[in-house]
Amino acid sequence: MKAPIVSANLITRDNDKLAEKTGNIYESLVVISRRARQISIKIKEELNSKLAEFASKEDNLEEIFENREQIEISKYYERMPKPSTLATEEFLEDKIMFRHTGIASATPRKEDEK
Repeated sequence: MKAPIVSANLITRDNDKLAEKTGNIYESLVVISRRARQISIKIKEELNSKLAEFASKEDNLEEIFENREQIEISKYYERMPKPSTLATEEFLEDKIMFRHTGIASATPRKEDEK
């Protein structure tokens, strides 16, 4: 994953701005949270694959030592913005596509009235 150009600092968001794309703040938060989960999984897989290169085949604790490259990789991922921040930025910049798969009816059906 390339380095994102998003500030890692917390930013207060305008709820109306978040809600205007879906018409409902809660729907917007669901879209953002699902995208954040996707980003989180992708970052975790990428980090694990990079750290797997340094995995020791030995179970001997005496042979385990600090690897400078491994520490640098870990620090890089720690400094990255959180997945929720990245997802929120993508949502506000219209980089996330979403759709309703099924909308429940608010009016009761005839069978439910009996």
